[in-house]
Amino acid sequence: MSGIRRLHALAVAGVLLAVLIGCKPLDDEKSSGKSWLTGKPNGNGPVLAVKVDNVRAARPHTGLGSADIVYVEQVEAGLTRLLAVYASRIPDVVGPVRSARESDLELLRQFDRPALAYSGAQGKLLPLIHSAPLQEVTASSKAYYRGKDRPAPHNLFVRPERALDAADGASRAQDIGFRFGPTPKGGRAVTEERVRFPAAAYQFSWSADDRRWLVAMDGAPARTTDGGRVSAATVVIQKVKVRPSRFSDRGGNVTPYTETTGSGSAVVLRDGRAYDARWSRPSAGGGTTYTAKDGGRLRFAPGPVWVVLAPR
Repeated sequence: MSGIRRLHALAVAGVLLAVLIGCKPLDDEKSSGKSWLTGKPNGNGPVLAVKVDNVRAARPHTGLGSADIVYVEQVEAGLTRLLAVYASRIPDVVGPVRSARESDLELLRQFDRPALAYSGAQGKLLPLIHSAPLQEVTASSKAYYRGKDRPAPHNLFVRPERALDAADGASRAQDIGFRFGPTPKGGRAVTEERVRFPAAAYQFSWSADDRRWLVAMDGAPARTTDGGRVSAATVVIQKVKVRPSRFSDRGGNVTPYTETTGSGSAVVLRDGRAYDARWSRPSAGGGTTYTAKDGGRLRFAPGPVWVVLAPR
């Protein structure tokens, strides 16, 4: 084969390879330049998780609308707290910040070695936090300040940029099992979904204009001081086992432990539809996969994700 023919053959082969690669469905968010956590362009920066207070006196929140993921967890007395995860958009301030729980350690393992901003923890739990694969940013850091518009302990806020500066080496966003894409077939049309905890209630209402699920807490619209109404592109209502832990608060209330490994049922809300799903997370070091009735991966709508860890 002459040199010209050889070059022509190589060029044709290169074009065919490019076409084949271009036609292959992208299941790797990183290879497509998209965030592992939101499915939107970019955003795979260092991971900062912030434990956020969520009683009525702690609202409205600050910085919650910038979170890639918000986890809702049950705590003592049937109340809830939030674990907000940031890797794409970093707001100036997040809060109010409150104390960590044992469940957070298992939940955060999937992010490798993220930074965790929290106000403290029960004394017996602290050794477990210190030995966990985390970059701790405690309330003694200069990343925090006390606000003057509400009473303690609901007035502690963190500056995420300073928190990440203090958490040198925090791992970057990686695959935690989420997949994003066009609206799946099937599902059922819904405009509202409610989730109840023993002493807390959440409501997610579909807004066709915003293409988002608007969040309400305890019967009132959830708003932020810096971004208006709280919303999500996808809401996952994940049924989990919530059992007593070996820890309790100062009032003697036993701290619940939310199990996020194992498997179970879930409902995924996106694009004004609800999809029945199964979730699976075999080990704490891995992510959670969500599958539809046909066994395929259930894809989320690109944008912020709320995961409500609801008792079975």
